[in-house]
Amino acid sequence: MANVTMTSDDDKPLTPAQARQKLQKGVEDYLAGKESGPIVFRLKRTKKASETYQLKLTQQQRETLLEFTQLSRNLNKKVKQAEAGTQVVPVTWNELHKLNDETGRAAVYARSPHRQRLMAVMVKVVKFFEEEHAEVFRPEAPKRRTAKTDLLYQFKITLLEIKPPIWRRIQVWDCTLDKLHEHIQTAMGWTNSHLHHFKIGGQLHGDPQLIDENFDMMNYADSTTTMLSDILPKSGKQMRFLYEYDFGDGWKHEVLFEGCPTPKPATRYPVCLEGERSCPPEDVVGVGGYADFLEILADPKDEEHKRLRTWVGRKFDAEKFDAKQATKAMKKGLSDWRNEEF
Repeated sequence: MANVTMTSDDDKPLTPAQARQKLQKGVEDYLAGKESGPIVFRLKRTKKASETYQLKLTQQQRETLLEFTQLSRNLNKKVKQAEAGTQVVPVTWNELHKLNDETGRAAVYARSPHRQRLMAVMVKVVKFFEEEHAEVFRPEAPKRRTAKTDLLYQFKITLLEIKPPIWRRIQVWDCTLDKLHEHIQTAMGWTNSHLHHFKIGGQLHGDPQLIDENFDMMNYADSTTTMLSDILPKSGKQMRFLYEYDFGDGWKHEVLFEGCPTPKPATRYPVCLEGERSCPPEDVVGVGGYADFLEILADPKDEEHKRLRTWVGRKFDAEKFDAKQATKAMKKGLSDWRNEEF
């Protein structure tokens, strides 16, 4: 992931507009899969040098900081002196910059769970920068209404970069983007085992409970409160947007809004009207991995054939799709993972 480094090569503070332009370019490069490296700039200090910010750190985060970063002597001392458990560490503006630089660099090389802890600290630090420079990190988002309408929407979801195409046509009531994610998962045949987001007109939408620690700096809109009726054309004109699932495998889906059909009184929605071909197995390593997987599965003589057939199960058929079963899965929905105990 590209990290935000708040110091620049010439160490000159940037204007908010210049900083936002630089940050946005780095975010776009990251989402495009490019190795953008650190996003480097410095913002003007808004507090006196002696004033502090109250940074809450868990004991594990502090231990990881001491092991993987090179903090200043004073900051190192403050981190070491904090008592057991989650504690507040007072840090100055300059120390925030140092923490951001160090956690960003260390997160590139640290292994799990240290990498996650470093990134969590970086997000906390960036939130202070957001508060001090809201015009850079968090521009005013358009207001979203949360009232549900009685509109029925029709979508065609197509998994990109795969031929012949894997697609579904579904009809759902007005709902949040988070609920549309659930409909897509169940209609396609995914298992909701990885992160996801939507990209609509250049704006990213995601679940803050899932992506906040890693992507808070990317100015996501909240998919759990944004309604379909907030973003889709009132005229019913067709509109395309992107749904991406599993950032590792990179399953990109085109979501085509096809209009608002008249509901049928005897039909209980949501429904999957039609589609073609089975969903790829989870963790098959993306489009390229799926192509290799199908090639091996079609060749009983391949040395990997038996292992992959055992892994995927005897019932897997890449050409099989049943709209009735997809509808059944959509009606059942996903498990309520937010209330599950782990």
